[in-house]
Amino acid sequence: MFIGRYQHNIDDKGRLAVPVKFRQKLNAGAVVTRGLDSCLFLFSAEEWKKMADKLMNLPISQAKTRAFARLMLAGAFEVDFDSQGRINLPDYLMQYAGLKKKAVVAGLYNRIEIWDDKTWEAYSARTERESDKIAESLGELGV
Repeated sequence: MFIGRYQHNIDDKGRLAVPVKFRQKLNAGAVVTRGLDSCLFLFSAEEWKKMADKLMNLPISQAKTRAFARLMLAGAFEVDFDSQGRINLPDYLMQYAGLKKKAVVAGLYNRIEIWDDKTWEAYSARTERESDKIAESLGELGV
């Protein structure tokens, strides 16, 4: 399980340190891909397989499911950790998420999200302002 939020720098080679407590759960491999809301998703190999299996079981006849599968699968990149616990983010994913120098690494239970720090702050502020409305709509879903 991934929880918590951390701020890390991205070096000139596109390397990002992953928090130690997250790394322990990624020892068997990890995959980074395009996420939603202008961030990247980082999955353990096990969680990535679950996600990919779900995507492959969506009806191929529907344009939206094909588009979402392409977003997630074609953008995916297997990452390895260097001796300092860093992963190398490919340029195309850094551009997609608008990542520059500072990143927020957030644990969301079964995945990690990687955000540009300014994008995260704007998203976070907007979400906090709307938290009552969000909570109310989740109540309708039984949460």
